[in-house]
Amino acid sequence: MTSIDKGVDAGRTVRVGDRDIFLTEFGSGPAVVLLHGGGPGASGLSNYSRNIEALARRFRVIVPDMPGYGRSTKRIDQSDPFGDLAASVGGLLDALDLPSAHLVGNSYGGAAALRLAMDRPEKVGRLILMGPGGVGTTRALPTKGLQSLLAYYGGDGPSREKLATFVRDHLVYDASAITEELIDERYRASLDPDVVANPPLRRPSGLRTVWRMDFTRDPRLGKVNHRTLVIWGAEDGVNRPEGGRMLAERMPNCDLFLAAKTGHWVQWERADMFNALATAFLEAKS
Repeated sequence: MTSIDKGVDAGRTVRVGDRDIFLTEFGSGPAVVLLHGGGPGASGLSNYSRNIEALARRFRVIVPDMPGYGRSTKRIDQSDPFGDLAASVGGLLDALDLPSAHLVGNSYGGAAALRLAMDRPEKVGRLILMGPGGVGTTRALPTKGLQSLLAYYGGDGPSREKLATFVRDHLVYDASAITEELIDERYRASLDPDVVANPPLRRPSGLRTVWRMDFTRDPRLGKVNHRTLVIWGAEDGVNRPEGGRMLAERMPNCDLFLAAKTGHWVQWERADMFNALATAFLEAKS
């Protein structure tokens, strides 16, 4: 049995406000929370399956299913989704009696982490953001990858073909490592009736929501002083790599790493590189 399997066995649910958040924990040391992306069928353990063991050698790794996903409550405030997700992460830290934690966020999870650093900066240690959402989204049309993601539950509804297209064509640069088992797992998870009835990731409605979901429009972004490492796949087909430069130019303590021949799922596609970078960054004295 691997350490990840043991973590699954030890998973538990924590009450945060009026929602239940499912999480698993691994290792010991400074707390690091891994926040997954918002693609169909996503969950904490599946998104970070190639990273947990490496990080748990040095840190207390906390892996939640965010609201709307996995075994957590399937409800998100669609008028301010990033703010709602951030509040749930902050509430989870409160429930775990953690004054603060390092946050690692991919895509949707990166947006939640960055918003929490704005809303409750005292709860955040260091930030690692991989292709985060909410960066320059009002400054260009959506990418094909983001359109594919947002259309998954629309039209004729979810299908395995839609899921496979999103993962293979948009989530990674090199699809040769994507197995049929991975597609099947994500597809099954995406069919949860509560998710089908109320998809957590959807097109924003209303100008106010659209504006809220672009952090480059928020003056607080320039005041996020946390040490931050942005890792962006140079071939990201969901969130444009130009977003990395936007963050580096606005955030005073932001390092930017552009990963060659890598797509949106950088922590999975370039796991060894990511694990080494993340560990070094989180342990650095300055």
